[in-house]
Amino acid sequence: MKATGTRPKIIATTDGKGVVGHAGARLLADLAEVTGLCGQFSHALAGLRQRDSGHDPGRVAVDVAVMIADGGEAIADLAVLRGQPELFGSVASDATAWRVLSGAAGSGLGGLRAARAAAREVAWAQRYETRGGLPSSMAGDRPVAGLVLDIDASIVVAHSEKEQAGKTWKRTFGFHPLFCFLDNTTEALSGLLRTGSAGSNTTADHITVLDQALAQIPDPHRYGTPILIRADTAGGTYGFLAHVRSLRQQGMDTCFSVGVPITEPIRAAISTAGKDMWQPALDADGGVRDGAQIAEITHLVDPQLLANYPPGTRMLVRRERPHPGAQLDLFDTINEMRHQVFATDTATGSLQYLEVRHRAHARVEDRIRCGKNTGFGRFPSRQFAINTVWLELALTGIDLLAWLQLLLLDGELAKAEPKKLRYRLLHTAARITRGARQVRLRIAASWPWAAELAAAFTRLAALPRPVT
Repeated sequence: MKATGTRPKIIATTDGKGVVGHAGARLLADLAEVTGLCGQFSHALAGLRQRDSGHDPGRVAVDVAVMIADGGEAIADLAVLRGQPELFGSVASDATAWRVLSGAAGSGLGGLRAARAAAREVAWAQRYETRGGLPSSMAGDRPVAGLVLDIDASIVVAHSEKEQAGKTWKRTFGFHPLFCFLDNTTEALSGLLRTGSAGSNTTADHITVLDQALAQIPDPHRYGTPILIRADTAGGTYGFLAHVRSLRQQGMDTCFSVGVPITEPIRAAISTAGKDMWQPALDADGGVRDGAQIAEITHLVDPQLLANYPPGTRMLVRRERPHPGAQLDLFDTINEMRHQVFATDTATGSLQYLEVRHRAHARVEDRIRCGKNTGFGRFPSRQFAINTVWLELALTGIDLLAWLQLLLLDGELAKAEPKKLRYRLLHTAARITRGARQVRLRIAASWPWAAELAAAFTRLAALPRPVT
């Protein structure tokens, strides 16, 4: 057997000059500039500035968002940016960053949200001008018309005593935040930090998160584009669906697709569904899914139950052979099939398409999983108000990653999860040189993604700038 080659011997020293790490993270910092986010944050937090020579609070907030997008988990991780002034400029101390987060709590939170909305409008305009429109949300290998908003909650465990952390329904201790993501672009439109004991199907919280998400959408899209709002059974409350329907009176073309709990009246409707009502369900790629069927049971549901939903609501049910280890209730066990029911007020479209469109809501779980590695999986402060600001900056970091992919990347990297982006692009090492009145970021020619990183910087320089 041929032995593998040995690694070259090395000697580590600390006298390197002009060498920087996390070179790709500069893309995120520059995106905050060219979308106007940095200026908007500065305006929103202008009242926190103590002296002209001090750090701009808006710039400090942007640096925290960039650090979070780059994979940082604590304020102390700002040292990665601060230790490379030739790449990131002057970065505030940890103490200054804490003061900014504390000062932004409360009334400053609304300003940060408004700043994000203004920057999003610019980013979307840049996308339209350079690449011809937003991506479509896909279901069954078909595009979904308009925008698709996915709402879901998740448990964030706290490993120490923090204000408003509490016992969760999963018998853990921490928080139970609620989020809304835009499926078309993976942007994090809104998030609501809640105590661990907050209910899953709280109507008021769902309305708050949805309204904050809609406020993030630029006016031409909010009022001129179909908007589908998806949620699991937690979002299937009568009050929330009535609110979604009421948005039409404000000029928004909204509709819903939400899970429905299988109560006794729903079980009765499923039981009376004839064999001829069932048709094959589809896979995510549009092919027929073996062992899964769907049917519409609207006309079989108790009219008194249906009257609680907005007019035109349809009830659809999916059944499939349970996977090994699936947890079934007594109804499913007797029928030897697993059932799921959802409600929608979309009047047209095949049952197969409507069902696979609803099932695509599961992608929000991937968004939340990635988000927990992008800031909101660990809240740094004991104070609830500071953690709400941290959450807003985490959502900003997720947006910066989304804009990076929307505006600057192609191919596989344009669809990659944050972990892959960090490993391949953001954490790339490079060398900074100066000459002919220019500063050059020299990426190693042997780096497998050097061309993609250089191309991203080229596209960044060519982006149209907002008029100030």
